Amino acid sequence: MQASLLTTVIMPLALGVIMLGLGLSLTLDDFRRVAKYPKAITIALFCQMMLLPALCFLLAIAFRMPPELAVGIMLLAASPGGPTANLYSHLSNGDVALNITLTAVNSFLTLFSMPFIVNLSLDFFMDSGEYLPMQFRKVMEVFAIVLVPVALGMVIRNWAPRFADKMGKPVKILSALFLALVIILITISERHTVATFAVRLGGPILAFNVLSMVVGYFLPRLFRIEKKQAIAIGMEIGLHNGTLAIYIALNVMHNPTASLPAAAYGLLMFFTAAIFGMLVNLKKQQA
Repeated sequence: MQASLLTTVIMPLALGVIMLGLGLSLTLDDFRRVAKYPKAITIALFCQMMLLPALCFLLAIAFRMPPELAVGIMLLAASPGGPTANLYSHLSNGDVALNITLTAVNSFLTLFSMPFIVNLSLDFFMDSGEYLPMQFRKVMEVFAIVLVPVALGMVIRNWAPRFADKMGKPVKILSALFLALVIILITISERHTVATFAVRLGGPILAFNVLSMVVGYFLPRLFRIEKKQAIAIGMEIGLHNGTLAIYIALNVMHNPTASLPAAAYGLLMFFTAAIFGMLVNLKKQQA
């Protein structure tokens, strides 16, 4: 009953609310802005699409993660940045406009890159001939649950910008509550699995989260990207849409164990992102 409620009602509703909240903050100019920041966006997309999955793959091997958890963390790496990245970027004096643009572009591109990355992971770690079953029906399902709420939010913002601004904060709060509820229900329903893998999950999740933010911040700085944009990229690369990863694990892969890395990540990232933001701003003040 609990698993059915989670997968058929709570997860789609949670993801829909989160993506609606993202749409309320988007305009068409956010997509046009790609041409304004070509260097920053190119580096960010390289980190997101290429570097991050490779880094995650090495961590899964180095920590000798069990196959299903290894696939789960790869699924997380393949997920785009979430709306939380926009919030933490704002709190850390990052370029929020760049964050919003990256989130929009990544959310679209990963619908295609995610099956490729996860299928390679299934083949390597589980060696069972399984694959992420993204048949036409499943593709349409994920498109609907991700892009339709975003489009609706954008329409609302275009027609009623003041209403969109007023709804922004309540929707973010509701999104956080839904994420917390999802994590609690997964922990309860998979408590025996959580108890078995808790120790083996903490290290790679922490390493992945911290290294993602560090790489996302310092690589752009090496290419002389300004600090505000580097902070934005660091948050975007470091804070993933864990709710989407959990949704894919439960509703598409039908593998609750593979959802555990995203659930653990969803709890951890709030603390690590806050510390990262403080350190970046402390360094800025000392400079």
